[in-house]
Amino acid sequence: MLNFRLSPQQLELQQKAREFALKEILPVAWHYDEIDETPLAVLKKAYAAGLINGDIPQKYGGNGWGLIESVILTEELAAACPGLATTIFDNSLGMEPLVLSKNEALKKQYFSKILNDFKLICFATSEPTMGSDVAGIRCKAERDGNDYILNGTKYWITNGGIADYMSVFATVDTDSHHEGICAFLVERDWPGVSIGRKIPKMGQRGSNTTGINFKDVRVPEANIMAPPGEGFLLAMHTFARTRPAIGAFAVGTARSAMEYAIDYAKKRRAFGTKIANFQAIQHKIAEMYQKVETSRLLVWKAAWEADNGIDPTIAASIAKFYATEACLEVANEALQIFAGYGYTKMFPIEKLLRDARLFRIYEGTSEVQRYIVSGYALNGYQPVMPPLEDLPIHRDMDPAEFEEDQAETAWRCRMCGYVHYGERPPEECPYCFFPASAFKGV
Repeated sequence: MLNFRLSPQQLELQQKAREFALKEILPVAWHYDEIDETPLAVLKKAYAAGLINGDIPQKYGGNGWGLIESVILTEELAAACPGLATTIFDNSLGMEPLVLSKNEALKKQYFSKILNDFKLICFATSEPTMGSDVAGIRCKAERDGNDYILNGTKYWITNGGIADYMSVFATVDTDSHHEGICAFLVERDWPGVSIGRKIPKMGQRGSNTTGINFKDVRVPEANIMAPPGEGFLLAMHTFARTRPAIGAFAVGTARSAMEYAIDYAKKRRAFGTKIANFQAIQHKIAEMYQKVETSRLLVWKAAWEADNGIDPTIAASIAKFYATEACLEVANEALQIFAGYGYTKMFPIEKLLRDARLFRIYEGTSEVQRYIVSGYALNGYQPVMPPLEDLPIHRDMDPAEFEEDQAETAWRCRMCGYVHYGERPPEECPYCFFPASAFKGV
């Protein structure tokens, strides 16, 4: 049987994250958005509170949280500030390739450092000329003995300017596409690693985003997370496990936009009554609530699949693109309810709307998610219903032609669906005029 009840431990984590978000994130969210800075002090408090790195497996000293715990935590933090939530979550994204890697010695070495010290790790696949197209990576990894030499640039890297470690995806051959992709764990202070200027953004300004350049950076053999040919699959498995969290960002953001809109609608008066009494406003709020609830269920389903050993790729893509697009719609409608006040910086809606716009882009655009889901629907999904041409006869298309001899063969036109009764199909269909070859015996 299905059970949507959170465990006592999950409820405790939810409450802890909610209290942290309200006490530590919400009071500073607008300030750091305004000055376009990432508050390391808040990140350190999240680390001290145990809200970062909880998904490190227990065998390496971590809490071993599943994705359900991750999305519960993420929703609460994003409700206070999507940008700061992104920065706090980024350690999970940066560590995921290491969690999935087969390099046990590397896991023991770096998980210990990340757990015992305040260390940040970022995820670096995107480049100036590619984002969702991981197979199009151009950052070059050239073998030198047992080591590799990295040359190239990564871009749009969350926490790139403040991270101590980097999960870097590169290629040994740009012409081999996904077959040449490999992955490494790189340290910021290695010779040849340069951090670019902070990228100015429309929203999520409390989240640090930079480019990273590699000039003849030597990566020792011990720091290989995936050899050539295995890096692309590692990246895809990482996205399948982290995309539900992007949906959770969207749920938290949409939830806050909805809550602010409800509060405003109950107090704002127009035409002699509260605007919450107008059916047009009630319908907006109903649709907001429906989208928040639906998004959360999709996110939880994808996380549940991952935690139970089911490939979450399709569920994660559905959750990601539905929740992120629903979030933008909810934030936009919330601003409409606030009207002119919503368009000002005196209220939080304009910030949430700016922050929400990014969700449809990072970790695979909405267009990429549609490509993934449509590919599955067209090629992998197993339908229950038979093909149209094999459907049982559900009506007599032309009763005048029907004879009571049940042994007589029925022929269906595969073009228009017309059913003909007789020993042979007609020379041509009386409806669409296709020849006898278009008919199939039913």
